[in-house]
Amino acid sequence: MGRLLVTGSGGFVGSHVRSAVEQGLFGDAQFLATPQGWDIRDAAATADMVADLQPDSVLHLAAQSFVPQSFEDPRGTFEVNVIGTLNLVQALGRTGFGGRFIYASSGDIYGRVPEEALPVDEHRVPEPRSPYAVSKVAAEHVCLQWARTEGLHAIVARPFNHIGPDQDARFVVPALATQVVRIAAGLQPPVIEAGDIDTSRDFTDVRDIVAAYRAMFDAGVTGRTYLVASGVERRVRDILMSMCQLAGVVAQVHQDPAKLRPAEQRRMVADARLLAADTGWRPLIPFETTLSDILDNARKAV
Repeated sequence: MGRLLVTGSGGFVGSHVRSAVEQGLFGDAQFLATPQGWDIRDAAATADMVADLQPDSVLHLAAQSFVPQSFEDPRGTFEVNVIGTLNLVQALGRTGFGGRFIYASSGDIYGRVPEEALPVDEHRVPEPRSPYAVSKVAAEHVCLQWARTEGLHAIVARPFNHIGPDQDARFVVPALATQVVRIAAGLQPPVIEAGDIDTSRDFTDVRDIVAAYRAMFDAGVTGRTYLVASGVERRVRDILMSMCQLAGVVAQVHQDPAKLRPAEQRRMVADARLLAADTGWRPLIPFETTLSDILDNARKAV
């Protein structure tokens, strides 16, 4: 992969990509971080950055990815996720970039999927229900259009819920883990504040998702869209109970209606067989290991 540019290199997934590169899991790739202070919304700054770094391959992770924030600031979400992606592919085109380009979209684009239509796969038409999800669909098409008409070797990845150490505590699993370890340490009463934890999702360890990106660089098909998922449906309540058991905690759960999301999907599970067929990828990290690592990470922060 040569010089691998990772946009959003300081974020949750980007930091795990850096670790994987440093461990040699991306072959002889050289990790290129985006410069401090770089703003993807600035077309000129993006063009300068690409011209200076001269990447051989690109993993585009940079995004406004917090769904509630997208409802509060839809314009800002579109400026980062859509216009920013346009700025990046235009900048790459100007330099004659000929390497592989992977765009990290989201399984959230599917919206409210009927239970009889589960698991979702690449053939299902997206029906986004948040500004964030709309912006990701739009950015996908920016990348795929550049693949069709401009020769960009673009691949779209649609990862579903990814979890693991160092995830922002605003997201549900690390938020619950923080409360579990605080109870275990005697720092809060044995009551866990939660939203609707009876929804189910398809959770994958972020390190397995990073491995999926590596597999796409190696064997993914240009112009193709891949779902990245475990294929296992898990209720948030069951994940919480597992973390309590791992931490030796017995606690009551208080559900706060204010924490319910306006675009809530009751159940979700995905089918990643196309990715497996093309690249051989499959998730390898046991789920209990993922939860143990999340709890260990939460302990460091309390």
